[in-house]
Amino acid sequence: MKEFTLTIAIRKRNEKGQSAFIPYMMAGDGGLDMLHERISFLEEAGADAIEIGIPFSDPVADGEVIQEAGSRALKRGVTLRKVMSELQAQLHSIPLVVMTYLNPVLAYGVSEFVEDCERAGVKGLIIPDLPHEERGLLSDALIGKDIALVPLISLTSSLERIEKIARKAEGFVYAVTVNGITGVRSSFASDLMDHLRVLKGVSNVPVLAGFGISTPEQVRHFSSIADGVIVGSAIVTAFHEENLEKIQSLIEASRTAVSQ
Repeated sequence: MKEFTLTIAIRKRNEKGQSAFIPYMMAGDGGLDMLHERISFLEEAGADAIEIGIPFSDPVADGEVIQEAGSRALKRGVTLRKVMSELQAQLHSIPLVVMTYLNPVLAYGVSEFVEDCERAGVKGLIIPDLPHEERGLLSDALIGKDIALVPLISLTSSLERIEKIARKAEGFVYAVTVNGITGVRSSFASDLMDHLRVLKGVSNVPVLAGFGISTPEQVRHFSSIADGVIVGSAIVTAFHEENLEKIQSLIEASRTAVSQ
């Protein structure tokens, strides 16, 4: 089976002895007119792919920082359909991963949403509230398309469930590093690194760590075992505060660590 573009981008970074870095940004925070400028900045700064969050009124996985960013975007009238239209208007070469919830996709229409994703150059989808058992709601419409349906695996998942999800994983495995919602963390579970090793042992696609990672030190720490890291709240805050140096320091941290 042909590998997804998203997987290839991550593996290319790993082949250089470096950890992949995927920043998260909230579409429409600061205005939709900033969307392409921020994508271009992240690409030029060295991101390997970009996770683009869609503002939603009832986000079950988002912490305070991302919820506030989503609220700012919603107040500007940003919707999933408007984001897709904007992405189609100006394509980018870096793989884009759209993170949204199931209800907006169902309201959009699954087939139409997938077609618009393809036209927009989207290479991955993350749907936090889509149970693995119901993945067919989207995966059936994605057959034959270069759009990976990326699964999340939590710390509390049993080995049996981890193996079940990992067997069907596309793009990469999103290894959730905390119990709960996104947001800055100062510490993580003591057995987390062992958990990541288990995921890497059963997964045929790269394993990326995400949720709570917010400092260069944490990026280097997780990059020592995971194939890459995903940073959300710290990136959203940096854009909101126009602290672009912070973003660059996070990306550079991933380049100094070699995944084992």
